[in-house]
Amino acid sequence: MIKYWIEAFRLRTLPLALACIGMGGFIAAAEGQFNTLVFSLTLLTAFLLQILSNLANDYGDAQNGADSKDRLGPSRAVQSGRISASSMKNAMIFFALLSFFSGLSLLYFSLNSWQDLWVFLGVGILSLIAAVTYTVGDNPYGYMGLGDISVLIFFGLIAVVGTYYLQTNELHYSILLPAVTCGLFAVGVLNVNNIRDIESDRKAGKYSIPVRLGRDKAVYYHWFILLAGWATAVFYVLNNYSSVKQWLFLLTLPLFLINARAVKQKTDSKELDPYLKQMAISTLLFVLLFGIGQLL
Repeated sequence: MIKYWIEAFRLRTLPLALACIGMGGFIAAAEGQFNTLVFSLTLLTAFLLQILSNLANDYGDAQNGADSKDRLGPSRAVQSGRISASSMKNAMIFFALLSFFSGLSLLYFSLNSWQDLWVFLGVGILSLIAAVTYTVGDNPYGYMGLGDISVLIFFGLIAVVGTYYLQTNELHYSILLPAVTCGLFAVGVLNVNNIRDIESDRKAGKYSIPVRLGRDKAVYYHWFILLAGWATAVFYVLNNYSSVKQWLFLLTLPLFLINARAVKQKTDSKELDPYLKQMAISTLLFVLLFGIGQLL
């Protein structure tokens, strides 16, 4: 049973959360402002929210029919019967509470004003709601094709900008560029997932962007996402240039080209599935080299 729960947590998605939180932490550290406790609590809260989202996705897709015998990706816990719907629902409540109290601890140790506290508390509650309602409820927004914009906001703007602000208690517009980069790469991971599931999602009435566009146009959309993510990163370095070491992240370019090529060529869902993890790991490596370049 423990094995089934670990599978339901979908730990392979956590590197993406680490990448987005790490980007904000790296940029703060490059400016000489980094608090290990605050970063650790930020990362813990992000991990808990990601696991909550994964559990809710498992539960919601089973309830709404997206996880069925027609789905070609890895089987899910509720749909396969390995975990009951009631147990999954209880686990969602448990991780929602863990996320909430972890977030409160984070705000206690990082913020200096009541105004900031209320703003970030609101953002935290909104993040909890978004993590659950992506696939759960009568009108889950993931079934309307709004998952991409949600991922861009929460993995990009909120994760990167929020992490930076919690470290520095400051904000400047240039941080939006790497935030958009991380958000777009996270959308890229989701897009690979949605291209893989395009047929089963269509049958279940889940109108993701690939379902709306069709596979061929979804591939071009994927290429645009990756190109735009790279463009915002390059623009940030050009605007904050001081050393050739800041271009260290260019070493990861072949990984993204491999992903773009696979999305075009791998028309079998089982062959495409590994490239979700590959895209997430590529994003993490990108952030590590990008951040190290800023520090150096």
